[in-house]
Amino acid sequence: MSKQLLLGDESIAQAALDAGISGVYAYPGTPSTEITEYIQNSPLNGERKIHNRWCTNEKTAMEASLGMSFVGKRALVCMKHVGMNVAADSFINSAVTGVNGGLIVVAADDPSMHSSQNEQDSRFYGDFALVPIFEPGNQQEAYDMTYGGFEFSEKIGEPVIMRMVTRLAHSRSGVEFKSLKPQNEVSFGEDPRQFVLLPAIARKRYKILLGKQEAMIKASEESIYNRYIDGPNKKLGIIACGIGYNYLMENNPNGCEYPVLKIGQYPLPKKQLMKLCNECKEILVIEDGQPFVEKKIQGYLSIGIKVRGRLDGTFPQDGELTPDSVAKALGKENKRNFDMPDIVEMRPPALCQGCGHRDMYTVLTEVLKKEYPSHKVFGDIGCYTLGAGAPFFAINSCVDMGASITMAKGAADGGLYPSVAVIGDSTFTHSGMTGLLDCVNEKADVTIIISDNETTAMTGGQDSAGTGKIEAICTGIGVDPKHIRVVIPLKKNYDEMKKILREEIQYHGVSVIIPRRECIQTLARKNRKK
Repeated sequence: MSKQLLLGDESIAQAALDAGISGVYAYPGTPSTEITEYIQNSPLNGERKIHNRWCTNEKTAMEASLGMSFVGKRALVCMKHVGMNVAADSFINSAVTGVNGGLIVVAADDPSMHSSQNEQDSRFYGDFALVPIFEPGNQQEAYDMTYGGFEFSEKIGEPVIMRMVTRLAHSRSGVEFKSLKPQNEVSFGEDPRQFVLLPAIARKRYKILLGKQEAMIKASEESIYNRYIDGPNKKLGIIACGIGYNYLMENNPNGCEYPVLKIGQYPLPKKQLMKLCNECKEILVIEDGQPFVEKKIQGYLSIGIKVRGRLDGTFPQDGELTPDSVAKALGKENKRNFDMPDIVEMRPPALCQGCGHRDMYTVLTEVLKKEYPSHKVFGDIGCYTLGAGAPFFAINSCVDMGASITMAKGAADGGLYPSVAVIGDSTFTHSGMTGLLDCVNEKADVTIIISDNETTAMTGGQDSAGTGKIEAICTGIGVDPKHIRVVIPLKKNYDEMKKILREEIQYHGVSVIIPRRECIQTLARKNRKK
């Protein structure tokens, strides 16, 4: 079929396949996960031998994709917005090295924090690195931008960011496909020292990056994704970015009376931007996420034109855009047909019935709360984070991937006893191993629980990099094998689990307890397949 109903994530994946990628590199994270899963399930994998295995974390994914670009092949790297923080070192430097084969970095932002610990706008990363950014407004644009983005990346010699938001990533629309391109052959760039960022070379490469900025602006001014749509009423000029343009049109089905500058590619198109500002008395910026464009245009403008958006309270500074919030900003009547009845209560997420994490928390809370009232438990990112809520109220922190171990160490350094960390198997191999090495090197008085359900459960049961290797990793890092204890978290084993927990808390050194039982969701899925 040449046209299919696809999620925004699936649109990117299909476009990457059609554009001739040789590999996708990613760590699962909502709302980006479905991109890699779609590619993994594509029949083209077998035909073209496309790399599609999950990576240990976003940094390794970014570096591997840059390696594929090094040999002239096209690569896609995918992550959610907080993954950009993990990949930042290699991503920022990839702008200085430049690329050989086309490289697209998908950053899936999560305004309103539907499944995240912060709100973050990845456009700032693109601006910081001085590379182009694409921001689709619908699924077809997501496809088209990705399909053409690899060629654009090769032409300009830089990685490009594809910035998605949750609503677009997880909604469906009809998408028309383009022709399938062949994969690139292995080739190398003209500069043999392009990727060697010694200071003397890096300074030259940075000047080259700076020299590309005018070409990037010109490309934005000529881009089909940046359109100036004139309107008769010059009282207001509207800048609508990405999905914000959809919400604007939803409120103006017969066309907008005000001039509109639709933005889908960055850097901002100066020519169209100045035209809008010179013709209109006031500017309204509609953008999902943080006030990226709003801040930018205030820097561009030396005239006293009023700019409205998130900074002046026209839109809330937190949360995602909605058609209703855009209607209100335009002074239109809110036409919502239904309000949520008072009887509807929010139901917070909870651990699955029968989950091994439940048994781990039952034992942990019973021992700690009764026997060690001064305890603190440092949590991490995963299903087990739900132990912070009812009925356990078991963890006292959740900051970022891997922070449980290092925070527990820091608290122990400060005199806390007992200091306990709870981390999952996938998160441990993502970012916990280095923290464990710090603990071993300093003989920290910490008890670390690696709750192993043998998968990356929170994002749907993807492969976990540490499956079958956790004990070997801990031993290799230097944990005394006598204090690496494996238990099966079941009710019949509660007494054994309590005994082991008490023994390891009383041991004043680094101890690791591994409650291991397969995620019941992935187990049920396997049984259904059988």
